Amino acid sequence: MHIPDGYLSPSTCATLYAGALPFWYNALRVVRRRLNTRFIPLLSVFSAFSFVIMMFNLPLPGGTTGHAAGVGVATVVLGPWAGMLAISIALFIQAVFFGDGGITTLGANCFNIAIAGSLVAAAVYRLLAGSSGLTSTRRLLAAGLAGYAAINVAALLTALEFGVQPMWFHDAAGVPLYAPYPLNVAVPAMMIGHLTIAGIAEFLVTAGVVGYLQRSDPALLAQASSGSAAPEGGEAAPSARKLWAGLAALMVLTPLGLLAVGQAWGEWGPEDFQDKEVRQQIVNASQGRDLPPAAPQGLERLSAIWTAPIPDYAPPVLKSASFGYAMSAMLGSGLILLTYFALSWLVTRRRRDV
Repeated sequence: MHIPDGYLSPSTCATLYAGALPFWYNALRVVRRRLNTRFIPLLSVFSAFSFVIMMFNLPLPGGTTGHAAGVGVATVVLGPWAGMLAISIALFIQAVFFGDGGITTLGANCFNIAIAGSLVAAAVYRLLAGSSGLTSTRRLLAAGLAGYAAINVAALLTALEFGVQPMWFHDAAGVPLYAPYPLNVAVPAMMIGHLTIAGIAEFLVTAGVVGYLQRSDPALLAQASSGSAAPEGGEAAPSARKLWAGLAALMVLTPLGLLAVGQAWGEWGPEDFQDKEVRQQIVNASQGRDLPPAAPQGLERLSAIWTAPIPDYAPPVLKSASFGYAMSAMLGSGLILLTYFALSWLVTRRRRDV
């Protein structure tokens, strides 16, 4: 679901960046008054959780892979605007440092997963949870279904963006310039796996974390219900420490994400279009629809726009793929934490200057 560079036209990328900007602006406006408080550890832990949970690849129908995204739980605990910011920063770190998602398509990925996902999760959660108690089973199911809805809306938007590319952007002979498959291939290819396995994974992740918080710290769930951005008191730091401890254990387990065989649908590199075996795998995952004889021209050109320093979460200095994967999870989480402290410093400095 992380759209790579080259799969969307420059105009599509620019449109989705423009669409994301007002949401990012408002998210920062809502959250910035808390960026020099104890809310930072809580915000960063859910951003890091999203980063790490997306490293647990799951096998999907058709021989592709997918993953949960942590959108539901971030929205339920932090509220939609803070959740939006948390997921966007996780996606930014993934794209810039690990090549998971593109730079030109970062606006699209954030719009689909962080923005639309958070808004849908918030709407579903509030509708289904109603006025039920914070520790009620109804609220637990509402959280799980909010996560399920969020990841499927994100997958649908991604499929639609893929699917319109060959219709709108092609050469004189009708050969696609960017994503190669039309809507009638892209939508089912994306949605079947997300409506089943990835969506269920997101349901379980969201319900699992919310269920833990219902038992251990239900006050954290009150902030999203009341619409506030963060708790006023000093409870965020102790809660965040417990969550960071759990996240550290999850980082150790990230090599399990390497067990799933195959690539996510729509995340193939230009070199894959030249590989006979990979081409056949792509065709099999795309309702038997054949590919262009070579990588689309625009895809090949834009895919080279940025080379991540640690592509595919595989540090070049480490020979062990499993160890490198776990180290990437730790590094990414550390970079997320540094990003939040940098934002906090900038906000504090700006206030002093004013």
